[in-house]
Amino acid sequence: MDYYDNEDNENLEIELLLEAMNAKYGYDFRSYAKASIKRRIRHRMSIAGIKKITDVIERVIYDREFFIELLGDFSISTTEMFRDPTFFQALRKNVFPALKRLPFIKVWVAGCSTGEEVYSIAIMVKEENLYDKTMIYATDYSDKSLSSAKEGVFSIKSVKKYAANYIEAGGIQSFSNYFTAKADLAVIDPSLRKNILFSIHNLAADGIFGEMNIILCRNVLIYFNRELQNKVFELFTESLEAGGYLCLGSKETIRLSRCSDNYDEVLKDEKIYKKNMRPCSYSQDIDNNPVVTPEFVIKGGELIRDMRSKIEELDCLISGVSGKGVT
Repeated sequence: MDYYDNEDNENLEIELLLEAMNAKYGYDFRSYAKASIKRRIRHRMSIAGIKKITDVIERVIYDREFFIELLGDFSISTTEMFRDPTFFQALRKNVFPALKRLPFIKVWVAGCSTGEEVYSIAIMVKEENLYDKTMIYATDYSDKSLSSAKEGVFSIKSVKKYAANYIEAGGIQSFSNYFTAKADLAVIDPSLRKNILFSIHNLAADGIFGEMNIILCRNVLIYFNRELQNKVFELFTESLEAGGYLCLGSKETIRLSRCSDNYDEVLKDEKIYKKNMRPCSYSQDIDNNPVVTPEFVIKGGELIRDMRSKIEELDCLISGVSGKGVT
């Protein structure tokens, strides 16, 4: 019998692994969609030649380099510049005119991955003559992704696709003006990085990133379960100024969340919402995760290993393979 024929055993071990990552390193993936997490764990197990999740738990606790590799697997990096061009058209037409009236603009790109959307926003802000009075905060939980985003280096092949998106999104310059070519790479113009602040921030665990005029968090929340989605929406609502804009991915919506009443729709199809003046109806205690000690996680791993050993011994007894007698 395959040990993982029992899905409950596998799910329990995954829960213990996530507890270990949170307790040891402070990265909380306990409320991420389990199917996505399971795929990423199995990917790392395949690369590392690991057959059992209990062995992953032990490696995570005692081998920081292995943890960093697993953390990289958890990072969601499917992105491109000006992805969904009609969304950026809508920003230019329906949101930027209101932003122009502000003395200073604060933009938060949450879950920025390797920076493609950050630089897309920077280009738009520059073309709308708003760059000098705008600060863009780009955050992600992954240090590796942020390092890549800060460099602003992309393959020439990718940039060709991004150029098509840019044109469709209503770009008004030659897209090549924003890059310097180096061999088969394209480096983002340094002037676009001047007003961008890259910072570590974990949506699942960290607090308010306050007083923003627009928050973009596109195609990230689909990887969270409903409970964590609600928590993040509350975080965004507390971080947005009244009249500020929240922009989500094409498969995401705030309408099923506890914060739905705090937003009016600007454009339903493009998932752009505007925070209204209604008082928040949800609890504003957004940091109530229980504390789990590393000792608890280690003990849990030991219990799982003992349970597995007993199951395997019982299988041997039943099949008659074991030479031990039953008394």
